[in-house]
Amino acid sequence: MAAELRLGGAALVLALLFSISSHFSLLNASSSPQDIQIVNAERRIDLTSHIIKVFLTLKIENTGTSPVSEVLLAFPPTEVDHVALVKAAVTAGKKKKKTYHPLDVKPSEQSNAPNGAKFFSVSLLKPLSKGEMATLEVLYELTHSLEPFPLEISQSESQLVYFRDSALLLSPYYIKQQTTFIRTPSTKVESFTKLESTNRVGTELKYGPYSDRAPYSFSPIIVHFENNNPFAVVEELVREVEISHWGSLQITENYRLVHAGARHKGVFSRVEYQSRPAQSGVSSFKRILARLPPRVHSVYYRDNIGNISSSRLRTDYQKSELEIEPRYPLFGGWKATFVIGYVLPLQDFLFESSDGRRYLNFTFGCPLIDTVVDKLTIKVVLPEGSKDPSVVTPFPVEQQLETKYTYLDVVGRTVVVLEKKNVVPEHNSPFQVYYNFKPIFMLAEPLMLVVAFFLFFVASTAYMHIDLSLSK
Repeated sequence: MAAELRLGGAALVLALLFSISSHFSLLNASSSPQDIQIVNAERRIDLTSHIIKVFLTLKIENTGTSPVSEVLLAFPPTEVDHVALVKAAVTAGKKKKKTYHPLDVKPSEQSNAPNGAKFFSVSLLKPLSKGEMATLEVLYELTHSLEPFPLEISQSESQLVYFRDSALLLSPYYIKQQTTFIRTPSTKVESFTKLESTNRVGTELKYGPYSDRAPYSFSPIIVHFENNNPFAVVEELVREVEISHWGSLQITENYRLVHAGARHKGVFSRVEYQSRPAQSGVSSFKRILARLPPRVHSVYYRDNIGNISSSRLRTDYQKSELEIEPRYPLFGGWKATFVIGYVLPLQDFLFESSDGRRYLNFTFGCPLIDTVVDKLTIKVVLPEGSKDPSVVTPFPVEQQLETKYTYLDVVGRTVVVLEKKNVVPEHNSPFQVYYNFKPIFMLAEPLMLVVAFFLFFVASTAYMHIDLSLSK
């Protein structure tokens, strides 16, 4: 009963806020261009993981007089901070012959946005003329958007979470018809907001279809359901990629992992955990799977006090999988810090461009499966003597340069530092680091060793032949 009152009160507050925002949006409608209308919008929200995936299909039409070259996607201010990525494509053809053409997506600032709504701009391949239609496929992912309730659970309890959204698509355009589908991990749904045209079948909730909705229409909904999938979040991952032109690529990854679900309360019983795995600690996880590049070797794993945990490595010609079992299972709020290191053959990742520059082609993102990374730092250590580094990434990242000194270095090695926040598995895309390097620098360290041994030999010879005695 208390949970239902909490749901009703939250829904009432959200409805009041967004009714005010809709009122302001109607006042601003005359000052904003409305050359596009959405003929049909279908939104599918996947809640089976702690990373929420939203698949959006928009059939748009240009009802204005001038061509349109971009389409705006609107997000509430409370949701845009959790948007990890937005991808869009325009489709052509039907069914099996359907083709997808990726589109550029970037944040956009709009002065007349009601109630602090944020926008992303989707650039079309060619301007949409008057009366023309196009179909857009949009994927966006949200992190840290499921709220555990209750906030604390015991070892034997299941994990329940809240999901808050709108039955109507928030959009700056008039929508003729729209439908929202919500998929839950199981059929155990404690409660959900019931509106007009609401239907539930199995693990799927359906809101709609709704017709003729004004711009910025919003109808808040709350779904309270069971989600026992591990909420694996890497608070910080620092990966160092050291390039050696002598034939290897040394990778070192430092992890700070946390279970971001409902916090564990009470005493942990390992006997109960192992004897009743189906009922005890169902939302915890005791294994971590990392997918590494193929042809990996010299793999090691350790935590703060050494490697006393179980780990198994499976390799083939396409991929390598490292399965790690920490010293204790991770419940809500529990943390683990560990290091993974491995070596890769240089010829698989270092190439030479047509202009004579060397470039590293490596994968961005985190190798752990189904994991959110709050902060990812990649440090690419270039060989000593490298000059003019440049980076090509498929998405915006923060860049800076550092200098690192290792054994026998004279001027130090250039380190390209890349940083990105809110990283999801969809960010596992290749990036390139270009630099100039003269092969003569490969002889620097061997020559230093030769000179050092030669000087030591000369000094030893001189010492043996010099008579330092005061009297004969």
